[in-house]
Amino acid sequence: QRGLARRATVVLFSDGWERGDAGLLGEQTARLRRLAHAVLWVNPHAGRPGYEPVQSGIAAARPHVDKLLAGHSLATLERLLREISHA
Repeated sequence: QRGLARRATVVLFSDGWERGDAGLLGEQTARLRRLAHAVLWVNPHAGRPGYEPVQSGIAAARPHVDKLLAGHSLATLERLLREISHA
């Protein structure tokens, strides 16, 4: 919807293993980023040593995401709350 995300801090929760057209996800994330104040992506795998965001969904969306955050523990979710408050 037009204006729904305007100046909002948007939080996406996903592991990046999207099914479907990753290009469409990239386009829509770019559109969301143009509207939103900040786009944060929380990924449960991002906290693992050696993790690289190479899955098709996250690779397509990553250029349009302000921060990629881990989401595998309470401590990482507390970091998310700090990021939202600073956005």
